[in-house]
Amino acid sequence: MLLLQFSTSHYCRKARMGLGYKQVKYKTENLTPGWHIRRVRPLTGLNTLPVLLPEIDGQPHAIADSTEILKFLETYQPQPSLFLPDYEQQTEAWMLEDWLDESIGTATRFVYYQFRAVEGKQIDPSLVSQMVISVVRQQYGINQASVELAKNRLVMAFSELSIRWQKNDYLVGNQLSVADISAAALLSPLALIPEYRQGYPWLFERIVQIHKLCNEPLPPGLSEG
Repeated sequence: MLLLQFSTSHYCRKARMGLGYKQVKYKTENLTPGWHIRRVRPLTGLNTLPVLLPEIDGQPHAIADSTEILKFLETYQPQPSLFLPDYEQQTEAWMLEDWLDESIGTATRFVYYQFRAVEGKQIDPSLVSQMVISVVRQQYGINQASVELAKNRLVMAFSELSIRWQKNDYLVGNQLSVADISAAALLSPLALIPEYRQGYPWLFERIVQIHKLCNEPLPPGLSEG
């Protein structure tokens, strides 16, 4: 299998974590923002990544979107399962996954790229890196006002996740689900921002644990050694 991705995308990380948890062998092809459209639009009709190419007879040619990739992986390789055996719990897991995917992952993007453009500029001050950051900020309308709204959304998200993870090792039920993978992947960019690392140590401890369960290298800011 081949995963088309942006190497730094937290949505692509989510797809990799699903592949890793399922122990599916795959390769990655890193694309450049903007130029990636020429590669992915003919395959999916969309402009977004990740895109998984199973490259297996009898399987779809291309699967776009991290959520759809997780659904495909569950049918392709049912064990170990990311779906909870209880229908109501699995419905709840999908609701959390959708909330994390559509709202919290976007909030993370806004806060992260604002940080990389200002306080965190020295993480990679190269011209190429700063050009990518500028393109992303312009594309998504990232500015001080939109970032403040995103920060408020994150505070509410941390409150909800804290309640769930303090009661249980998992967000829903008694096993890893699409909700846990989504939270661990989509909040991972915040590990580079000191105020979040210092303010929510429990969150990053759980992100590390889930990455290890999914055989995925830890994100920047959490890497060991």
